[in-house]
Amino acid sequence: MFGKLKYGLLISLVLNFLIIFPSWARKYDSPHELVDKATITMRRFLQDEQMSWLRKHLKEAKGVIIIPQLIKGAFFIGGSGGSGVLLARYPGNNWSYPAFYTLGSVSIGLQFGGEVSEIVLLIMTQKGIDAFLSTAVKLGGDLSVAAGPVGMGAKAQLVDVLAFGRSKGAFIGISLEGAVIKPRDSWNRIYYGKPVRPVDIIYGRLVKNPHADPLRSLLKNYCK
Repeated sequence: MFGKLKYGLLISLVLNFLIIFPSWARKYDSPHELVDKATITMRRFLQDEQMSWLRKHLKEAKGVIIIPQLIKGAFFIGGSGGSGVLLARYPGNNWSYPAFYTLGSVSIGLQFGGEVSEIVLLIMTQKGIDAFLSTAVKLGGDLSVAAGPVGMGAKAQLVDVLAFGRSKGAFIGISLEGAVIKPRDSWNRIYYGKPVRPVDIIYGRLVKNPHADPLRSLLKNYCK
């Protein structure tokens, strides 16, 4: 009798797991994973001593795009691409919920060599943030872009977007001239549970997902 009871309990637990697991698996999907990776990437950048300029001027940025992993098909020549999230800064240093984007380019030049694995873009102008919330944007064409300053006492150029790159733990200068960034609407729909555009997320504030609150809090803490 006791053996049958244990067997029945085991079957019940297995059935409950099979019912619950698909729901959990759907919830933690690729967009959720990307937000978690973006949080880790942004924390690395903000905590590094070489990123003093980024920390100091983050509160002046209109928004930020975080790309945890950029995959290059060839060195200096070839395709490259990655997925990232855009968050905009509101008055009072609060930050929006993330909108999802892809970055692609036929060629991305690295000023000091090395393969870039993480990218952070600071959007410094209102023109910049408005462009990203409309359609696909070509850096160096629709918006001006320059390598973000690294180190103490660095000075930034007056451009729409500043690009910071990190490869194997070291920060390097990077040029994203010609890179195209466009919304990833399918991931926005998955993450928020309904079709939404970046402008609906950023300006309309029509949706929210508490999963992104750690990333938003991290940015807010460095804008005080």
